[in-house]
Amino acid sequence: MLFPSPLEQGLLIRRYKRFFADIQLANGEILTAHCPNTGSMKNCIVEGAPAWFSRSVDPKRKLSATWEIATTPTGHLAGINTGRANKLVHEALLNGLIAELVDYDSLRAEVIYGEERSRIDFLLHKNGQPIYLEVKSVTLAENDGMGYFPDAVSQRGARHLRELVQMVKNGHRAVLLYCVQHTGIEVVAPAAHIDAVYAEAFRTAVAAGVEVYALGADISPQAITLSRRLPVKLDG
Repeated sequence: MLFPSPLEQGLLIRRYKRFFADIQLANGEILTAHCPNTGSMKNCIVEGAPAWFSRSVDPKRKLSATWEIATTPTGHLAGINTGRANKLVHEALLNGLIAELVDYDSLRAEVIYGEERSRIDFLLHKNGQPIYLEVKSVTLAENDGMGYFPDAVSQRGARHLRELVQMVKNGHRAVLLYCVQHTGIEVVAPAAHIDAVYAEAFRTAVAAGVEVYALGADISPQAITLSRRLPVKLDG
């Protein structure tokens, strides 16, 4: 996924009120950017470290800048715009990066489904059969390359897993795909130390037959691209 133009760089001053980040530019100006991440962003925030942002020319926006990439405490890069995850996965699907999800007949995004009226990220059909694909963005890194989801308690994440399990019980394929926007993560696992309920729901989903995959990203101010498969563990 190429950015429309290369991202601009500054130094992160602080993130606050969840949706705001102050970034210092080279000329000393302090720019307030939108922070498009509702999670805790644990281990992604280093005040004074390089941060990259995009700009919008939409006059209706209150903040023209959007924080896109952070420098982590280990010096790796993290794509903190969770809104990019589905676009990255869509691109990966079109490019056939996920061998288990190639040669599909149709693809739709944001389709309402399930008993709890969730919204599936992608609904594919292959040979007339549906494949329900849920995407989660991973940016929490700990312990030498271990990545975890979620980075805060996520009732929504557990609900999505329940919906996927029900699809399997109904005789369909259901897939959970971790979109890992962190250059230092090599393995992904559920964050039982943060959300034990989600971790248990994850293990239940795997046991029920939900397919789980993870894709790692190459990250630069020019582009973010899912490029490689990563292993997924049941426990961290």
